[in-house]
Amino acid sequence: MNTNANKPASARGELDRRDFLKLGAWALAGAGSATGCASTPRSTRHRAGNRAFPRGFYWGTATSAYQIEGAWNEDGKGPSIWDTYAHTPGNIRNNDTGDVANDHYHRYKEDVALMKCIGANAYRFSISWPRIFPEGTGTPNAKGLDFYNRLVDELKAAGIEPFATLYHWDLPQALQDRYGGWQSRDTARALGDYAGYVAEKLSDRVRHFFTINEFKQVTETAYRGVELHVQGKTVRLMSAPGILLEDGPLNQVRHNALLGHGLAMQAIRARARAGTKAGPAENMPHAIPIIDSPEHVRAAMAATRDLNHYFLGPMLEGRYDDAYLKKAGRNAPKFTDDEMRIISSPADFVGINVYIPTLAVMASDKSPGYEEVPFSVSHPKMFSDWHRLIPESQYWSPRLLHGIWNPAEIYITENGCAATDEVAKDGNVYDYDRVMYLRNGMMWQQRAIAEGVPLKGNFYWSTMDNFEWINGYGDRFGLVHVDFKTQKRTPKLSARWYREAARRNAIA
Repeated sequence: MNTNANKPASARGELDRRDFLKLGAWALAGAGSATGCASTPRSTRHRAGNRAFPRGFYWGTATSAYQIEGAWNEDGKGPSIWDTYAHTPGNIRNNDTGDVANDHYHRYKEDVALMKCIGANAYRFSISWPRIFPEGTGTPNAKGLDFYNRLVDELKAAGIEPFATLYHWDLPQALQDRYGGWQSRDTARALGDYAGYVAEKLSDRVRHFFTINEFKQVTETAYRGVELHVQGKTVRLMSAPGILLEDGPLNQVRHNALLGHGLAMQAIRARARAGTKAGPAENMPHAIPIIDSPEHVRAAMAATRDLNHYFLGPMLEGRYDDAYLKKAGRNAPKFTDDEMRIISSPADFVGINVYIPTLAVMASDKSPGYEEVPFSVSHPKMFSDWHRLIPESQYWSPRLLHGIWNPAEIYITENGCAATDEVAKDGNVYDYDRVMYLRNGMMWQQRAIAEGVPLKGNFYWSTMDNFEWINGYGDRFGLVHVDFKTQKRTPKLSARWYREAARRNAIA
């Protein structure tokens, strides 16, 4: 018998009809009103102890510069490879661009007020490299830095901790033209110089820096593309700059990006204020065990280690996997021992973007000790074709990272889902599917913490609907709905849920 079913919805941690009515009043009240914010002081814990998160847990949201800022050619900003790529007809769905996007560059105060209303106590944003260094190197652009100074000050005034990502894909076009982008070590050195400058200027208020977001996207998707099988068809997805490289040059691109990470880490250490923390943010490929038992978990760990031989392995171990180098042969990257020491510069934390597992596995007596179990065609999905609904990834990903490499701190730097997010006749967005996604995922994160995984915070992707790369404005991931014709922001039902969960510091 399900005794929980006899309890009122509020006691079960669910949203009942009254919550829906409250949402309407809250959303219509406006971002800065007392009805929107002032009546919900944050709790450090909640009476439902089994649902509480540790004191100091970060309930964050995330965005990136190109996806929200707009102002693509204002105040001295130079073009990025994404400006060039999006301006090329046929590269982006509906030929959308990030020229205006969410107009965050001009509306950042309104957006920070929305973050406060959502209940976020942390915000992960990225800094536009060509806004700071229009030519990639050389003389910095004072107006570009001034924007981030104002943004950080606004966040601090709102009680929101800023987490800055230094590189989220928008390479200065000048470096692509001059060096071939990540095909050259010169771009890695330029990233180090840029990282040191930004850390020196912002680390009096920004205590956490991520070097590079998603190494695979920076390298493989940009310089080879990714083949997906969608509805019986093979589709190659590419991102800026959209160059098709052979295996040898691609492996060198991977290495150069790792070197850029290491040089950025060293520059932050040299130029940031004492106590500043830094690390990578990687979309860590991982395997989940079919059965939660020691032998199958060991199989998942072995598979996850193998899946990360390109990036996390070298960063956290200081070496390339022997099997990878042997298989690559003459196509292996060219590197020195000194470069590997730079790449493995100690990180204070590791950020992982968690969406779906790469594999499901079970133990095997045969090498390599695991056997892949295919996902069924009927496996439930979210709105995006690629997004299988597997909320336990938010447990297994940090647990496996902890078990294999044991970083001091772990952040889930992205997790989220796209949905249809239609505006109802009453003006609200009732995205209950996203609420379920959030609740289920946070429960799995809670289990990881209870088992000793040092998970310090979660950054939901994304704060608001934005430009979703090659999908343009077609996929909506935000807690806040954006009408891109009018720039009207409307908090969704999921924003109401996140606000309440953050207020309680517990699953709502």
